[in-house]
Amino acid sequence: MCGIVGVVGGADAAPIIMQTLRRLEYRGYDSAGVATIVGGAIERRRASGKLDNLARVLAEAPLPGSTGIGHTRWATHGVPNETNAHPHATSRVAVVHNGIIENHAELRAELEREGQVFATQTDTETVVQLVDLLLQRGHAPVEAARLALARLQGAYALAMVFAADPDLLIGARHGPPLAVGFGEDAMFVGSDALALAPLTQRISYLEDGDWAVVTRTSAKFFDAEGTPVERAIRRTALTGAAVGKGNFRHFMEKELHEHPAVLGDTLRRMVNPGTRAVALPELPFDLAGVKRVTISACGSAFYAGLVGRWWLETVAKIPTDADVASEYRYRNPPTEAGNLGVLVSQSGETADTLAALRYMKSQHSPVLSVVNVPESSIARESDAVLDTVAGPEIGVASTKAFTAQLAVLACFALAAGRARGTLSAAQEAAATAALLEVPGRAAEVLDHDQHIQRLASRIAEARDVLYLGRGACFPIAMEGALKLKEISYIHAEGYAAGEMKHGPIALIDGRVPVIAIAPSGPLFEKTASNLQEAAARGGQLIVFSDAEGAAKLKGIATETVVLPTVDPFVAPILYAIPVQLLAYHVAVLKGTDVDQPRNLAKSVTVE
Repeated sequence: MCGIVGVVGGADAAPIIMQTLRRLEYRGYDSAGVATIVGGAIERRRASGKLDNLARVLAEAPLPGSTGIGHTRWATHGVPNETNAHPHATSRVAVVHNGIIENHAELRAELEREGQVFATQTDTETVVQLVDLLLQRGHAPVEAARLALARLQGAYALAMVFAADPDLLIGARHGPPLAVGFGEDAMFVGSDALALAPLTQRISYLEDGDWAVVTRTSAKFFDAEGTPVERAIRRTALTGAAVGKGNFRHFMEKELHEHPAVLGDTLRRMVNPGTRAVALPELPFDLAGVKRVTISACGSAFYAGLVGRWWLETVAKIPTDADVASEYRYRNPPTEAGNLGVLVSQSGETADTLAALRYMKSQHSPVLSVVNVPESSIARESDAVLDTVAGPEIGVASTKAFTAQLAVLACFALAAGRARGTLSAAQEAAATAALLEVPGRAAEVLDHDQHIQRLASRIAEARDVLYLGRGACFPIAMEGALKLKEISYIHAEGYAAGEMKHGPIALIDGRVPVIAIAPSGPLFEKTASNLQEAAARGGQLIVFSDAEGAAKLKGIATETVVLPTVDPFVAPILYAIPVQLLAYHVAVLKGTDVDQPRNLAKSVTVE
C-alpha cells in the first residue's frame, strides 16, 4: 500500500528518492514526503495529494544531503494531510512506515507519561517517539532501533535515519515487503524491486521479522531475535526503463490494449504449440495424487480463482474449494493428505493471501502460487510458482494480469486432467488449440473499443448496474461489476443469472442496466431465459455474446456487442476484456482518477 524508499550514498538523495517514489505511485497514495540528513540535522519536505505537489515544494525549498528516506502514504490513522504525511520525525530520528502498529495506543500512553510530545494522531509517530526516547537514554542508533522493534506489534515495513549518523539507514520488515538494493558507492531500500530497478538490479529481500543495518557500502541482516543472518543477493529481471503510458491517456487503457501480447507471452510459457500439449515447469508434487485443491485469493484474483475452480472440477475432476483469503484462515479449515493449496496474486505481496499461504503450509499442504512478480514474498515462500508474465501493471484496477491468471489456471487444469487421466490427448489438443487462438481473438475484441465507448454513456448516469453470467462466466460478471465500482464509483453487483429470481430481479426497472456475459454454449439457453425475464421488467439489456448468441437474443437485447466465436472453455478469458473496457470508458466519462481511484491501493500489504 504505502511506498517506502531509502538512500545512503554519495549523490544528493532527494532527486533519487523522488524518482523512486514516482515508480511507487501505482501502489496508491494520498500524500508524500522526503527527509534527508543535512549538516547533522533532519530536514523534511511533505505535501498532501500527488507527487507533483511535493515536487513543487522541493523546487521552492530544495533538500541537500546524501542520506534520506521517502514515502507515499495511503492513510490509515489520521486524515491525509501534510501534518500526517511521512516521514515522521523528531530532531534525532525520522521514520517512514508501511503497515499498522497495533499496540500504538498503549505505547503512546506510555511515551506521553515519559514526556514525549506527539504532533499527530498517526500510529507511525509512536515508532519515532519510542526510538527518540531510547536515543535520549544513551542508546546508539542501531541499539535504539533494535529495542524499539522488539516493542512493536502489528504489520510494518520501516525505514529510519538518524541525525547523529548520516551514513546509516535501518530497514525492518514484519509483514509488508522490503528490499535492500546494492549499488555502486550507494545502498538503497525500497518497497519492491520495481521501485529500485533504475538504481540497481542486485537485490536482497528481508524475510519476515528481519531488520537490516544499511550503510553506504554494506548491509547486515538480523532476524527478529537479533541474530545475524545471511540473505542472498538476487539479480532481478526488472529493468530501469521508464514505465510510461505511451500514446494512451491512462495506464489502464495501455494495459487493456496489452491483453493480446500478455496472453501470447503467458501461453508460450505454458503450451507447446507443436504437440498441442500443456508443458508446465516441473512441479515438486504429483498432480495425479492431488485429492483436493483449495484456491485462495483477493479481489479480481479471487474471481480468477473461481473460474479456475470451474475448470479444475469440470476438466480434471478434482474437488476444489475457492475462498477469499481474508476469510480463509479464520475458519481454521481442516486439510488432509493430498490437499494442494493454490494462491493467486498479481503483486505476490497481498497480505491476506500471504497469510493464507502460511496457514496452508502450517497444515502441511504443498502450495502452488500464480503470481506476476517472481521475486515476491508469495513466490519465494511457495513450493512451486507459475508466472503470469504480464509485466508491470501500474493501474490500480487489474486488467492484463487478470486474463494472464486465467490463462495460467486454464493450463494448470489441463495439465491436472492429463495427469489424472480425465482428459484424452485429443481433448487436450482441442483445448490447447482453443487457448492458442485467444491472443488473436483478444485483438479482435479490442476492435470493438469504439462501440463499447458509445455504450458507456448508457451506464455513466446509472446508480445501480447488474451483471449476469453463468458457469465459468459467472465470475466474469463479478469481475465486470468490481471494475465498474472501483473506477467509476457506480454501485454494481455480479450475479449468477439463475439467482436473479431469488432477489435481484426486484431491482430491475427501466433505469437499471443489466449487462449479460452470454457466449453461446451449453448454458446459453438458461441465460437467455433469465434475460427474457429481465427484459419483461423493462431492464436495459447490454449483452456480450457471439454471432450465434446475438442472433438468438435479437429483439430482447437493447444493445449487443458481438464477440468472436470461441470454444466455451476459453470464453471466460475473452469475455473479461470487454467488461473491463466498459468500466474504463464509463470512468473516463465520469472524470474519475482512472489509474488511482479513491481509497484504493494496488498492492494491499496490510490487513
